[in-house]
Amino acid sequence: MKRIVSVAPMMDCTDRHDRFFLRLISKNVMLYSEMIATKSAIHGDRKKILSYSPEEKPLALQVGGSDKKELSEVAKIAEDMGYDEININLGCPSKKVQKNKFGACLMKEPNLVSECINEMVNSCKIPVTAKTRIGFDDTEDFDYLNKFVLKIKESGCKTFIIHARKAILKGLTPKQNLNIPKLNYEMVYKIKKENPDLEIIINGGISKIDEIKNHLKICNGVMIGRAIYQNPYFLTDIEKEIFNVKNNPTREEIAEQLLKYLEKEVKLGTKVNHIMRHAVGLYHGQPGSKNWKRYLSDNMMARDSDFQKAKHIMTVVQNNEKVNQTIA
Repeated sequence: MKRIVSVAPMMDCTDRHDRFFLRLISKNVMLYSEMIATKSAIHGDRKKILSYSPEEKPLALQVGGSDKKELSEVAKIAEDMGYDEININLGCPSKKVQKNKFGACLMKEPNLVSECINEMVNSCKIPVTAKTRIGFDDTEDFDYLNKFVLKIKESGCKTFIIHARKAILKGLTPKQNLNIPKLNYEMVYKIKKENPDLEIIINGGISKIDEIKNHLKICNGVMIGRAIYQNPYFLTDIEKEIFNVKNNPTREEIAEQLLKYLEKEVKLGTKVNHIMRHAVGLYHGQPGSKNWKRYLSDNMMARDSDFQKAKHIMTVVQNNEKVNQTIA
């Protein structure tokens, strides 16, 4: 399993359409689903909630929950559906997630987490991994984090994705929790040094190739979220610099492939904006990018069922000069 670089699970972002789009750009990064609550996975519309395109693989399902029987069932569902990994969320700080007793609040209950992961490991053959924070509220202590990791390790989890910020469970929004708690990469490094047998993936505030390379000197992998969602073409730099891929697709080639996917999906009833909202950052940092974003926001909601409208939107992006001429 390649976890050298992975794209973080992000609510309202890394749905199946975004993952397909990202896979057009990178064949080597590991992709993760949005966090799916156990009850939704078990009792909801499984095709709608858990389906994916084969092109998205390697792909992990991230799950949120604290009922060990439900987590066990979802782990088996993930395996049966062909996911390559199941990941438990131990890092989300939102009030809704806390109310349902999953996410970062579970860092307070290492024994419960251990029992949950043990059930998951015993119910499937795919890897069971954990995504967590370095601490919570007033607890940012290496010994606590290390004991937490070791307790989970006893249950059969060998891969830990660690967001190098603590979670503030009261007083901060999830968005503020991505910026206000200070990054502490050294604590993640120390976890790796103390546990050389574990696969440690570092996450949080990583946005440059040099940063990725420096983290990989100590950790087994790097997970990146917002920097890729905001600038998906950054993945071509990762392909070139980290995976030594020489022939990366141009933005125009990516647009052409996304157009084919869009045509197929619109015929199946998918709304244009459900796909195109993920492509807003395709021209990030390029001349005319603001015009492209404005053009999308003004047009992708109009007559969603009309593929010709969708086709026009995508045709425009295939040539950035045309973007400027059309909407400048």
